Amino acid sequence: MGRLKVKVTPGSRQTRVTGWMEDCLKVQVQAPPEKGKANQAVAALLARELGCARADVRVAAGETARLKTVEVSGWSDAALRDAIGRS
Repeated sequence: MGRLKVKVTPGSRQTRVTGWMEDCLKVQVQAPPEKGKANQAVAALLARELGCARADVRVAAGETARLKTVEVSGWSDAALRDAIGRS
């Protein structure tokens, strides 16, 4: 199971990956930070970017924080970074 550190900006105009800040992936989601909506949007965005099932992506830590740890089943840490444009 691969892990990514993700910095989330909820309530943004667009839902998108904005790039890397050292070892942390920065993303923006339109969903507000309430009732898990932003976490669901992050998981859906990463699943789309990786071409995997939404069920394979989950927020493992930081559910109420902007800095989260996301786990993706069936991927290694290196494969995740490569697939999202960083080795």
